[in-house]
Amino acid sequence: MSNSFKQVGNTPLIKLKSVEPNVGASIWLKVESGNPSGSYKDRMAISVIGEALKRGELTENQTVVEYTGGSTGSALAFACACSGIKFTAIFSDAFSEAKQRTMETFGADVIIIPSYGEGISPELIAKMKEAAKNKVNELNGFYADQFGSDDVVLGYEPMGLEIADQLKDKVTVLCGAVGTGGALMGTLNGLQRANQFPRVVALEPTQSPLLTTGHGGSHKVEGIGVGFYPPFINPDRINQFLAIDQEEAFTMQKLLAAKHGIFCGTSTGMNVVGAMKLAKKMSPSENIVTFGCDSGLKYL
Repeated sequence: MSNSFKQVGNTPLIKLKSVEPNVGASIWLKVESGNPSGSYKDRMAISVIGEALKRGELTENQTVVEYTGGSTGSALAFACACSGIKFTAIFSDAFSEAKQRTMETFGADVIIIPSYGEGISPELIAKMKEAAKNKVNELNGFYADQFGSDDVVLGYEPMGLEIADQLKDKVTVLCGAVGTGGALMGTLNGLQRANQFPRVVALEPTQSPLLTTGHGGSHKVEGIGVGFYPPFINPDRINQFLAIDQEEAFTMQKLLAAKHGIFCGTSTGMNVVGAMKLAKKMSPSENIVTFGCDSGLKYL
């Protein structure tokens, strides 16, 4: 396993103050923007690539392929660069150009699937997935399989262990917006390994309320709400599904930067809005932990 993988993890857990006065429970943000590609997806990527290399399922002569909104792609590009492996990303112009530039800087070949101005929709994701499968066959490549590999969830378990060590108090609620659901479930696994058993709340955009209503839709919060049921979400381990309006997430993203100096992406904005809504119904002695998924620099 590459020594460069040691750059990933051990990120700060920050207590948010004055997001809103008298909010109830304390809100803690696991700020993941300090990882090499700027997001918590690096945890998943080094697990997927590292474990596949160890098992011999991936060789240095193969090309890794994945369809991605950019954060997973940037993380996989980083992990592949560390490992001396080629990476091809199936991307779309519905996502941030900054993410495309990051992937290319790490040496990735980026293929663009046009969105025709329709935003992030289930139809677009399906086209990207099909293009990725075709590219794997064309190259005899290795499909990273962010929506199916057990190594995805495994990669996030250390984040739960870190949170338990940093907070040194009971985690009452763990909440987060979900794409694959890997970060939420993996972090929960890590917390439970540390004898922490929080309530778990999965968030999604009101504009694509698949988990709360059964119907997906087009939205603009990158990295979540992919239009089908998150493959790593076990509903028996989720206490609540909660939809958050994307406009609230965009507003919170700006507020976090201006009032807290935490420049994050829109999914983090959604996480904090969700945490605030939950915190209002809780006591000051309780703790909510959520994710600062990535850096706002990815969206400039």
